[in-house]
Amino acid sequence: MNHPELNALRTELDEVNKELLSLINKRGELVQQIGKIKSAQGIKKYDPVRERHMLDLISTENDGPFDTSTLHHLFKEIFKAGLELQEDDHKKELLVSRKQRPENTVVSVKGTDIGGGNPILIAGPCAVESYEQTAEVAEAVKRNGLKILRGGAFKPRTSPYDFQGLGIEGLQILKKVADQYNCAVISEIVHPQDLELASEYLDIIQIGARNMQNYELLKAAGRINKPILLKRGLAATIEEFINSAEYIMSQGNGQIILCERGIRTYERATRNTLDITAVPILKQETHLPVFVDVTHSTGRKDLLLPAAKAALAIGADGVMAEVHPDPAVALSDAAQQMNIEEFERFVEKLVQSGFIKTKQTV
Repeated sequence: MNHPELNALRTELDEVNKELLSLINKRGELVQQIGKIKSAQGIKKYDPVRERHMLDLISTENDGPFDTSTLHHLFKEIFKAGLELQEDDHKKELLVSRKQRPENTVVSVKGTDIGGGNPILIAGPCAVESYEQTAEVAEAVKRNGLKILRGGAFKPRTSPYDFQGLGIEGLQILKKVADQYNCAVISEIVHPQDLELASEYLDIIQIGARNMQNYELLKAAGRINKPILLKRGLAATIEEFINSAEYIMSQGNGQIILCERGIRTYERATRNTLDITAVPILKQETHLPVFVDVTHSTGRKDLLLPAAKAALAIGADGVMAEVHPDPAVALSDAAQQMNIEEFERFVEKLVQSGFIKTKQTV
């Protein structure tokens, strides 16, 4: 039924909708500009005082027909959308973001490509205790086709009375073993001032879970030309983890490997809770290689193999595990380290299952 007055009002309403759309988009552009200024100055995106001021202004200016409470609800949704717009812009700016670089970053270490499509294993003792102990593990690592040896020299421990590592002596042992067995070595560094010295001994520098948000250490790691393996913090969100990697990359070092190592939850069946879905999320959100530390995430030798299979099946670029010649007498993490025989079965099972294509020729 043709009703001229109704049609006229509808036409007018369409025009108002267009005006509203234009104004909302203009507001979005202003919000984006404000967000960039806040990011540059390190100011938090959400400002509750400013939001209250805007709502009060709306209350003062409202002369109907909508109730003020209704308008507050509508504008809060607009404010929320604006905040999300700022966050999206922030994510686009991240150097580690997949949006910035669609192709995968490949970190090359002594001829081994990490993130190039062929998953690898990194193994070694929790802590470097002696040359003999480290060399025995290195020999097993080489014999089983692995090219990268891990070993802790500086050990940030929960208790100050636990073994803290051999320090520089541990790094010297790792360097000697690396030269002897022609392998790359990785170890954790905890102080920014030790990074330059550590670079002389190590091929990859690890920043552990307890230092994931040690921003001075992250920035210092970004200023050296050395691959960095960054572990996720005990209670860190994925967003916080990604931002920690951004601290490193923002200083110029793009050789970053992310490592999921379990997070702390209420569950006590395992040492930590392995957030296995973090792997594909990190692969989608960033262009960096992603590893899973199956030893620290589970804390149980009987779970190392299924956890490794799960990690590799879901897209991890590699797995890290701990090995000791005699775990019963290890100075740290004795219960969760494999002995040499267990380690060899572990590698063989992964090869047989097709998760690791083959033992590399060494």
